[in-house]
Amino acid sequence: MSWEIHPTNRGTGLPLEGLRVLDLSRVLAGPLCAMIAGDLGADVIKVEGPGGDPVRALAPPVWGEDATYYLAVNRHRRAVVADLRDPVEFDRIEDLVRQADAVVENYLPSQVEALNVERLRRANPDAVWVSVTPATSGGPVASQPSFDLLAQARSGLMGVTGLADGEPMKVGSPVADVVTGLYATVALLTGLYARAVGHRARRFESPLLESTMSALVNQAQGYLSTGTNPRRLGNDHPSIAPYGPVRTSDGFLLLAVGTDAQFARLVEEVGDPGLRREEWRANADRVADLANLRDALDAAFSREATEVWLERLARAAVPHGPIYDVAGAFAQEQIARGDFVGSMDTPAGPTRVMRSPLVIEGHRPPIRRGPRTMGEDNDEVFAPSERAAEW
Repeated sequence: MSWEIHPTNRGTGLPLEGLRVLDLSRVLAGPLCAMIAGDLGADVIKVEGPGGDPVRALAPPVWGEDATYYLAVNRHRRAVVADLRDPVEFDRIEDLVRQADAVVENYLPSQVEALNVERLRRANPDAVWVSVTPATSGGPVASQPSFDLLAQARSGLMGVTGLADGEPMKVGSPVADVVTGLYATVALLTGLYARAVGHRARRFESPLLESTMSALVNQAQGYLSTGTNPRRLGNDHPSIAPYGPVRTSDGFLLLAVGTDAQFARLVEEVGDPGLRREEWRANADRVADLANLRDALDAAFSREATEVWLERLARAAVPHGPIYDVAGAFAQEQIARGDFVGSMDTPAGPTRVMRSPLVIEGHRPPIRRGPRTMGEDNDEVFAPSERAAEW
């Protein structure tokens, strides 16, 4: 069986054209990594077990028979089904591994052993192998199944998310899976580069727990350096003020005042005597007196409508912004009149979709092919070996 590059991945001019990526992963983090590789021109084959990728059924919402969750991270690949417990089908996948430049998988340690995944690794020691794991191998939770919500809880992310007097909250999107998938992509690209320049770096882990903890950045460093445990602050920032929403006469807007000079411009533009307090001139003092500062800002901004303030703050060069829901985010001019949203073919017909956020030499990578139905490409991928046997 010869892994031929699919026509949609030839002549693209994209930086990963000609590279073969085998996607043995499922749900979100691993498939996101493989999709990014496909967005950048790689030829990707996705292998699902007989039960299919569970994300296909994570609904509602749905588009046709597929969950939109599945559509979000599974473009730019061919889809095949193989049962690694079947010797014949295992050999087919082993043959693909031999020809792959990179492999992405997220098997649990028990599955690695049961499915003989180590044999697949040995089939091509030169392939970049990226394992998305629950936590770094060898640790006490590395063998436990994990999901985005569990990672958000265990990582401390939920401990700093939510109102101070409320319950811990998850982030509204699967940020743990996304961060882990992006680290997996970093690993894949690093491995490909290392191979190209002759360095020996082929096996990588992108652990869900540690990747999610890395998203704590300043919150984690504050704790590690000072021992002070960060607390939930709602929309407030632990180190900057004002840095959050303020109430207007008809809603809210967001202030992101990062310097004392910006705060001085804010005070001048708003013109409210209640904000002209000597003890608020320095950021550290504003953070210490945040509750009173917030009350004063709400009192001042509630005198005008959101649109009025947006115009005034823009003229004064004060960092600020509207607070949109998802529909509003896609309706804003930057997105609605740009090329970030495109069209993608799916088994149920075309649908709008977010394209890659990357811009390469002034151009966003095009969407060349949408998600496939389960096992749709088995004949195309596997049949050549069977015909060769007949010849």
